[in-house]
Formats: sequence, C-alpha cells, structure tokens
Amino acid sequence: MSLFKSTAIVSVFTFLSRISGFVRDQVTAIFFGVSVWTDAFFVVFRIPNFMRRLFAEGSFSMAFVPVLNEIKANESREVLKDFIDRVAGTLISIVLVVWMLMEIFAPQVLWLSAPSWAGSKPEVFAGSVEMLRYTLFYFPFIVLVAFAGGILNTHKKFAIPAATPILLNVALIACVFFLKDNFEIREKSLAIGVLVAGMLQLAVQVPALLRLGLFPNFKFGFQDRKVKKVMKLMVPTLFGSSVAQINVLIDTIIATWLVSGSVSYLYFSERLLEFPLGVFAIAISTVILPTLSRQFATGDQKSFAKTMKWALSIGFLIAIPAACGLAVMASEIITTLFQYGKFDSTSTYLTSLSLVAYMLALPAFILNKILLPAYYSRKDTKTPVKIGIVSMLSNIAFNFIIVWLLWYFDLLPLHVGLALASALSGWMQTFMLYSGLRKNKIIPASVIQWSVVFKIVLASLLMSLSILIVLNNLGQWQELSWYWRLSRLIVFITFGASLYFISLRLMGINFKKLMVLN
Repeated sequence: MSLFKSTAIVSVFTFLSRISGFVRDQVTAIFFGVSVWTDAFFVVFRIPNFMRRLFAEGSFSMAFVPVLNEIKANESREVLKDFIDRVAGTLISIVLVVWMLMEIFAPQVLWLSAPSWAGSKPEVFAGSVEMLRYTLFYFPFIVLVAFAGGILNTHKKFAIPAATPILLNVALIACVFFLKDNFEIREKSLAIGVLVAGMLQLAVQVPALLRLGLFPNFKFGFQDRKVKKVMKLMVPTLFGSSVAQINVLIDTIIATWLVSGSVSYLYFSERLLEFPLGVFAIAISTVILPTLSRQFATGDQKSFAKTMKWALSIGFLIAIPAACGLAVMASEIITTLFQYGKFDSTSTYLTSLSLVAYMLALPAFILNKILLPAYYSRKDTKTPVKIGIVSMLSNIAFNFIIVWLLWYFDLLPLHVGLALASALSGWMQTFMLYSGLRKNKIIPASVIQWSVVFKIVLASLLMSLSILIVLNNLGQWQELSWYWRLSRLIVFITFGASLYFISLRLMGINFKKLMVLN
C-alpha cells in the first residue's frame, strides 16, 4: 500500500471524525452555550485527554511502533506475540495505578488545572470534581485503544484506528440528548459520554486484533529486555510528544483566571485548529512513522530523505491555504457552525479572534507533527525533549508577556494573548526541530522545495484576497438561516480551493509528482 493511499485512508476517516466532532460541538453550543459550566467541562475533559496524549497516542506510540516494527521485520511471529503480551501487561499495570491515584486525588488534580476556582467558585470546583471522576475512566480505556492502534497501524490496518474517534463524538451527542435532563447541572451528561466513549472505542478494536491473532495475553514484562527498550524510549517522549498538550493545560490554567467563558472561547477555536491537524498532519505522521522506522532499520538513508521530502511537501500544500482560509473566514465559519441557541454573536466574535491568532501557527503545528517522527523513528527521543522544554518555557513566558501587553494597552480580549503565545512557541519549536535534523545531516537541504513553498504562499494569498473581496460585497452572514449559512460556506470553500489549485497549476506545480512518493 503506497504512503499516499495509506494517508488518504487515515485522512478520510479522520475527516469523518472531525465532522462528527463539529456536530458534537454544535450540540454543545446550542444546548449549553458559553458559561462557567461549559468552561468546567472543557477544563475537566482536558485532563484525561492530556493523560491520553502522555501515555497513549504520543509517547507510547512513538516508542512502541519503532520497536514493534524492528521485531516484526527481524524476528519470528512467536517473538512478536510475546513482545505484545508483555508490553500490554506492563503498560496496563502502570496505567491502572496512575488512574486509581488520580481518582482518589481528583480534587487535587483539578486544583492543578483550575486553582482559582477552589477559592472563588467553590460550587463550580465541587461540580467539576464530580465530572472529573467520570471522565477519568476514559484514561485506561483510551491507552488500550492506542496500544491496539499501534499494532494495527504496523500491520498497515489504518482504517479502524482512524475511525474509532468517531465513537467519542457519537457517545457525547447521545448522552447530551438522552441524559442532560437527568442532572441539575446538565453539562454533566457530557462527562458520562466520555466514559461511555472509552468503552466503545476499545470494543471495536478487539475483533481486528483477533483476526490478526495478536490479541494480547497480559503478562508482566518489567524485566524483559525489549519491554525495557520501549520504556527507556518512552520516558523522554512522555514529555517531548506532549509539549503541545502541556502548553494547552497552561493556557487553560491562565484562562480560568480570566473572565468566564475564556476557556470555552479557546476550546471552540482550538477545535477548528485541530481539524486540519487531525485530518492531514496526524494522518501523515501516523503513516510515515512505521515507514521511517523501517527505512532507518535497514539503513536506507536515501529513502528516508525522500519520505520526509514527500511529507513536508504535502504539509506545506495543506497547511498554508488552510491557515489563510480559516483566518479570513473565521467569523463566518464560527457563525455557521456554532451560533445557534445559547451561543450568541458575542461568543462568535470572541471565538473568532482566538481562531485568527491560532491560524498564525497552524503551519508550524502541522510541520511539527511531520518533523517529530524523523527523530522518533531513529530512536532519538532526547533531542525532541530538549526542544520541547525550550518551547514550553517560551510559551509560559509569552503567555504572561502578551496577556499583560493586551491588558495594559487594552488592545484585544485577554484570551487572544494565550493563542498568540501558542503561535510564537509553535514556530520556535518548528525552527529548532528542523535545524536539529539539518545540523545532524539526517535530512538534506533539498528536503524542503522552497520554490514550491513560495508558489503555495502566493496562491494562498491570492485565494484569501479574492475571498475577502467577495465577503465585503455580501450582506450580514448572521442574518441567514442555518441552511443558507452552510450553503454559502460550502460555496466559499469550493471557490477558494478551486482558485488555489488552479493558481498552483498555472504556476507549474505538478500535483501528481508532488503527492506520489516515487
């Protein structure tokens, strides 16, 4: 299966997941709007999500997949199965201990994310602790989901792992519709949905593992050499792969000190940021990691560089126009998706401001997802950690500096400063990751086709200017019904994308050559 085809499969299912995610967010916005209780749920939901990134999709996958690929390529199937059994038993024993401790100390865990609520909003803090205890059940389930996904991806079974996030959105939507009236604080229905989602996501992975004959028999493997290798690789990646999540948590902590609704404004704009990240960047990263690991294991440096060149070219092709399009149509997109029911025009305006700020960093976030596998596939976990530390500390500093400047000069709502800080630290991380690969001659200078990047930027600016001209000659978007908002948005997306690709073609871009890895 070609890299492009594999990426397309992951992208399609991830696209469906993101669409269902938008429906979930629409349901949340319509029924609950923006309030202190939506802030509470979003704060609470970030905690198991952070643990998921820490133990599952980030650090574990980056450490587990290269070793799994190495064993699959060089050892017998019996050795492979024994390795999976021992990793499964070791991983889940650690996760269960961490999960139980977090359940016991849930108030203290929440205090780390929202310290201001303990004193200023004790009723919100107490209700949030209850929600947190429900959502924490998601943590052990989703770790096993990521473990199963790593095995399936290594065997080029990309569809099921890519499709499972859809179940999270389905569970949340269903619980809002059927359970919201069973709680005095209706937002607690979302927390129940998270718990249900974890069980569903794990259940759909089991048949695929059984068909491969790789459903694990959980064994302790703390003394196993290969398991130790995974754990040794995993320890530094616990931090390196979760820098973005740590930054989000820090942003959330600061946002809880700002006016009510700040957490929600950032959440809704982040969801739109995550759409191109999930559909394209994570898809590319998921597909190239096993390939890069295999190429490094066989010493095929030329193919390694070609894979990175292909991935970065696709990244630029998608990231730059997506950032431009989402920025120039921020208000219209948020109006179309969320401005119904309790989500009003003020919420749209404040959310759109942070979305524009996040779009400044979208290309950086996408490139980071592509650059990190180049390190992890070579089992270099230390360098991303060092870069991650610098990026995280910079984000904290930028947060305080930019928020203070916005407050002092009364320029913009303060939550926008948090998004701008993320943008600056994201670009700093990109520069350091790329420089590290070049300095150590892991990738050649030709890995980025700068002439192509220039044409992509030019076509994106032309697309953006054309969209702005048309928008300025239309009436108020907010006055339209949902149907006409959606229809008009689809027309604009089609118009913008068509203009972008036609412009690139006229500038001599060969899409077949760019998108297919030879």
